[in-house]
Amino acid sequence: MRRSDLGEFEEVVLLTVAVLAPTAYSVSVAEELEKETNQTVSTGAVHAALQRLEQKGYVTSHLGEATAERGGRRKRLFAVTALGGRVLNEVRQVRNGLWDRIVPQTILKWS
Repeated sequence: MRRSDLGEFEEVVLLTVAVLAPTAYSVSVAEELEKETNQTVSTGAVHAALQRLEQKGYVTSHLGEATAERGGRRKRLFAVTALGGRVLNEVRQVRNGLWDRIVPQTILKWS
């Protein structure tokens, strides 16, 4: 894995797409991230991250059906690709490996 290919924000956006699939689109991703982090998340920032993830081959997108709630406009729906899934698994393994190496007494001191 080339860790520099996936920034922290891109990682959480990619994870959120995986959670929301098959109905993930920029607004729903931003709303889910706000719910999980209790922080404001710009739809524009999510949209930009989704474009970068698609350029890297980590997500794919297609236009959904037109909806009345959007004035007849179609949503661009996103899904994680096999490559994106592999990258998420690699990131998780690295993070879990590092967490596993922390001595339990150290974690207790943080509490």
